[in-house]
Amino acid sequence: MTGLAPIDGLAVLAIAAKAAGYAAALLAMGGVLFVAVFRRLATPDVLRLARRIAAAAALVGLAVLAVRFGIRAARISGMGLDGATDATMLGFVWDSPLGVAAIWRGFGEAVILAVLLPGAGLWIALGGSAAVAVSYAQVGHSLGDPRAALALLLVAHVLAASFWVGALAPLRRAGAGPEGGALLHRFGLVAMGVVAGLAVAGAGLAWLLSGSPAALFGTAYGWVLLAKVAVVAALLGLAAWNKLRLVPALAAGTPGASASLRRSIALEGAMVALILVATAAITTVTTPPVNL
Repeated sequence: MTGLAPIDGLAVLAIAAKAAGYAAALLAMGGVLFVAVFRRLATPDVLRLARRIAAAAALVGLAVLAVRFGIRAARISGMGLDGATDATMLGFVWDSPLGVAAIWRGFGEAVILAVLLPGAGLWIALGGSAAVAVSYAQVGHSLGDPRAALALLLVAHVLAASFWVGALAPLRRAGAGPEGGALLHRFGLVAMGVVAGLAVAGAGLAWLLSGSPAALFGTAYGWVLLAKVAVVAALLGLAAWNKLRLVPALAAGTPGASASLRRSIALEGAMVALILVATAAITTVTTPPVNL
């Protein structure tokens, strides 16, 4: 298929590591954003969960970043896994755009740990979240032309996605009882604007990287992107069901509403995992049509 790189064991490892890195970064950024936006409405236990997830995800993200360096070195060396520890190959990776992105992301994820601190810790962590988002504009398909537009759209896309992903676990905790209905309702209102931004930024990226809708149907990049969009559409439908049916039922104290909502949010998490794997595959083994 046009634009599809060979998929071997190292490519599979690269996709898995990249997806794990995406998940860690989105959870870290999203946990901070959740606390910043809902700190006056969420209960202390929900906020505590969001902070802990953000900090834990930041630590995981730092570990995954190191693993990704080794995998990248192994892939470009032709030496197999032995190349993962080769100093020369690691130096090449460090001097590549991945090295620049790693500086931004490593700094940002380290700073996000401040979310555990009282007072100004939240605002410091927000700065770390911004640095992590910017890191994604330093590597990958966003390095093409038009550079500024791709970078801006990608950062907006990443921040919007992180807000949604980082909220899932706290919202699931809040959905344990009717008292969480107000938070879930408020999240639904805020999320409408976030989803709109996510969709606009995603569409803009797809247009700039594909060149035309027709190109989506003739390349590996296009088919994987279309699969990702299909899962995103299903995810949006599930989120709408939650907002329109399950959240009102929870607030009204309807029997079984809490369990149904928590299952639905868990399903959202599983769908997000599929989206992250698809995104990792797009950026690892496919080439945008405009670059073919």
